[in-house]
Amino acid sequence: MVESRLVPADELQELTCALFVAADTPRRIAEVVATILVNSNLAGHDSHGVLRVPAYLRAIEAGTLRPAAEPVVVREAATTLLIDGQGGFGHYTAQRALELALAKAQQSNVCCVSFTQVGHVGRLGEYAEQAAARGCIGLITVGSGSNRDTYRVVPHGGGAGAGVLGTNPIAIGVPTGDDRPFVLDYATSVLAEGKVQVARSKGLPMPPGVILDNRGEPTTNPHDFYDHGYLLPMGGHKGYALSLAFCLLAGLGGYFQPETQGLAGAYMQVVNVAAFLPLTTYQQNVRSFLEGIKAVPAAPGVEEILVPGEPEYRSRQQRLATGVPIPETILTQLQEWAEKLHVSVE
Repeated sequence: MVESRLVPADELQELTCALFVAADTPRRIAEVVATILVNSNLAGHDSHGVLRVPAYLRAIEAGTLRPAAEPVVVREAATTLLIDGQGGFGHYTAQRALELALAKAQQSNVCCVSFTQVGHVGRLGEYAEQAAARGCIGLITVGSGSNRDTYRVVPHGGGAGAGVLGTNPIAIGVPTGDDRPFVLDYATSVLAEGKVQVARSKGLPMPPGVILDNRGEPTTNPHDFYDHGYLLPMGGHKGYALSLAFCLLAGLGGYFQPETQGLAGAYMQVVNVAAFLPLTTYQQNVRSFLEGIKAVPAAPGVEEILVPGEPEYRSRQQRLATGVPIPETILTQLQEWAEKLHVSVE
């Protein structure tokens, strides 16, 4: 098992920002992306945290990620936005889209956003949490797929050669009137691909029933996944169907590849709670309901019943106090990139 080192969140964020700036990212963009990445680490979702930095830097170096790109509003109405991410950081595009959507929701009570040419947007729960903090219900999905073996999730019943879907996640944030919003956030694959990265970085096996090797056989070795292996959909046919549905929502952005019959993109929706109930009333109702769920008897061996958002809240409190555990394998990669980009890591 690979050792980890505790790194203060502010130092981790400063280093991440400096690396992106050194790779020709404007500071205003680098700060947004670095904040979102470290927020994911703080929330306990290391799969979408600074572990991703080396991959983004490689993409910038290869020219497949435009670090200075600004998202453009292609079309808009009172309750809708179509945004072109221009091939830049998906985190920055999603953050700008959320701000625009929240402003429209304050005026028109709801806003739906579709994206095209958007890169990896990171942890979707980040944007759902922000919407909840502003008195709105936030929903965001990402969908991608084609008829070619170019993605990493197989359909229900698929095997080798059937990697036709992305992990196609969803997040929903609901305000609760306190700093513990309800935040549902998960991939429609059994686990997010980033969880496989985390296991690989720590030298740990995957749980059974998560990945297949390149022959379509079950495996627990994360290295098998990166040798053209596959992820399984969660819940069999149900997760597979949800994954397809999110591809259809993604298709609203207009990105379609006829040669591969491929759809890809993201969808965001923001609903102003005050359009239906006074925000305080709704928040009190939600918190009371969730506390009632938590109060039901737990099964033998279960310490307590949790609701979505609580694990992230607890992780954030702990890691802000003690630091973020980063595997030495990831720290080594960050060090190598710092040397390459002439960034001090002191």
